[in-house]
Amino acid sequence: MKSAQRAQSAKPVVGITARTVPVTLQGADMVVSLSLQSHVDFLAAAGCIPVVLPLGPGVEQLVGNLQGLLVPGGPDVDPALYGQERHPTTRAAGPGLDRAELALIGAALEAGLPLLAICRGMQLLNVRCAGTLHQHLPEVTGSDAHRPQGAGFEFGRHVLDVRAGSLVARIFGEDTPKTACHHHQAVDRIGTGLTATARTPDGVVEAVEAVGHPFALGVQWEAGQTEDDRLHRALADAARRS
Repeated sequence: MKSAQRAQSAKPVVGITARTVPVTLQGADMVVSLSLQSHVDFLAAAGCIPVVLPLGPGVEQLVGNLQGLLVPGGPDVDPALYGQERHPTTRAAGPGLDRAELALIGAALEAGLPLLAICRGMQLLNVRCAGTLHQHLPEVTGSDAHRPQGAGFEFGRHVLDVRAGSLVARIFGEDTPKTACHHHQAVDRIGTGLTATARTPDGVVEAVEAVGHPFALGVQWEAGQTEDDRLHRALADAARRS
């Protein structure tokens, strides 16, 4: 009985895939694996234990130890993975990172693990399901409204058209999300088993969901870089149910 009570009260463990970046620390140049602190803080505040997952071969084996997974934004996905030549503006991270995250997403989908995929994460989810990407969105929409060009880091702001009854609609309720976007790539052909559940006024896909999965949601906007933590709380709730 006591062991069952402990299991019920245990906090769900949610993995956050790391980003590998060069930094200068105390005058020394080095490469580190890190996570956006807001992802850690939002999930912890929602009652989870966030764990940052450095990406390497075999990382997908950790899925059995997790109750949820967050795949955040990052560099462009290698277009060879969806059968295209590289556009001059595409800046891919390298095959190792793509392979590791694709394997992790695939394992999460197969296991029914709650998954929140943000920006690059959503694009990887789509590619994992045999979808494709627009490599340079301004050539499709005719503007840079999704990644404004300015002196600093600026967000594009869009009010979404959300599909009624979808997971993203249930998360936000009557408060239609106004996105904070900073991306030059986006979903083109939607992957097998996925459905688009939110778009911007110019038709860009901003949310996809896996059909038949208890909680597998991809959002294109920069969730985690604003104060809105509802997506993280929804992931935490799904992780507790799992």
